[in-house]
Amino acid sequence: MEQIIVDSLVLDPKILDHQHLQDMMELQQLTKKQMDSEDTLQPLSRDEFKYILSGNGLLLGLFDGRQLVAFRALLVPFIDGEHLGMDAGLSLEALSRVVYQELSIVHPAYRGKGLQLKMGEVLMANIDRSRFDYVCATVAPLNIPSLKDKFALGLHIVALKHKYGGKLRYVFLKTLKDEKVEYSHSDDEKLIPMTDTLMQQQMLKEGYVGVGMSPLSDEWHVQYQRKV
Repeated sequence: MEQIIVDSLVLDPKILDHQHLQDMMELQQLTKKQMDSEDTLQPLSRDEFKYILSGNGLLLGLFDGRQLVAFRALLVPFIDGEHLGMDAGLSLEALSRVVYQELSIVHPAYRGKGLQLKMGEVLMANIDRSRFDYVCATVAPLNIPSLKDKFALGLHIVALKHKYGGKLRYVFLKTLKDEKVEYSHSDDEKLIPMTDTLMQQQMLKEGYVGVGMSPLSDEWHVQYQRKV
């Protein structure tokens, strides 16, 4: 993989394996302590990391010398009642063709450099298109960096509901097949405050999809358009 150069930083991307497990756990814990809200980050357990490392996904790390400063995960999920593909309206047959854009962790000292998106782009390029047709993800409302990241990677909001034992989450979906999804013209566009959960859920129920976000009157709004 090519080195990632940001400003004066030169970072080495590597696919992580079991020898990096403790470093990932420690970096995840450090990042969680720095979060404004514990609800923002849904951390992975040691067993979940082991599951991914045992052939059920991919973990990409960025190194500054020998120090792991960021990592991001792709996860092949279990098919159960919490599967995001079900939240996205996919058929039962399609669930085995879904991969998750999972956890993304950046050391606090390396934030603000676009590393989350750069890792996401590398992982998206390495998804096996013969095995997977869809990418899903969840993001907490008002987690602005992660929301921007998902939109930049071409994922769209298809649901807003409680996950992970009652935590409110946007559910994102991207179809990897070649066909383009077309949306309604701007005159049918709705800008809904990110804090207005009920109105957004109503838009989604009516067939709208969240395709972007913008700050209006000092408040973030989600841009909803209807699929045509």
